[in-house]
Amino acid sequence: MSDYIIGLTGGVASGKSAVEACFQALGVPVADADAAARAAVAVGSEGLAEVVAAFGTQVLGGDGGLDRAAMRRRIFADPAARTRLEAILHPRVRTLLAEACRAATGPYAVASIPLLAEGGGRRVYPWLDRILVVDVPEDVQLARLLHRDGIDEALARRMIAAQATRGQRLAIADDILVNDGALAALPGQVLALDRAYRELSGAASMPG
Repeated sequence: MSDYIIGLTGGVASGKSAVEACFQALGVPVADADAAARAAVAVGSEGLAEVVAAFGTQVLGGDGGLDRAAMRRRIFADPAARTRLEAILHPRVRTLLAEACRAATGPYAVASIPLLAEGGGRRVYPWLDRILVVDVPEDVQLARLLHRDGIDEALARRMIAAQATRGQRLAIADDILVNDGALAALPGQVLALDRAYRELSGAASMPG
């Protein structure tokens, strides 16, 4: 059971997924918010039933599961619908993440939460012991997004603007991993963090 939990976050195209993979390669359990969000509205779940009660059966696909494309169109067209969906999903996602992290074996676990700053940070995730932000300058973020997704610059800038600002993410950080260089540099940076977190988790578990 892991009682020491690291929140991992970063903006779009910051390299958060690559950092997550580095932790996993070191044997660190990682619970992912995107996976938790899918589980929260799985077929037969209370979450899906509540979504249908709020939005109607038109948000269901032919398999009885949530039609994510239809739901996405709905919430982007109607901010009130987005708020309503988040009120259903977010508490369940937080619960699933906390349960997965605490059930994991090892000295510590990582909760990967892309929209941690946007979602309220520590105010809504008080069980995070530390927050690690993967940070890149916005020009690097933009270049990576253009290369990765093959989109035009206007759309890329809108995607970046839709998230928390770099400053807002850094404001909630206990630790910052600057990922503006080569991918090959990441394992060494993550290894250093892993050593620090193992020490901190051991200290936290010692009786006062």
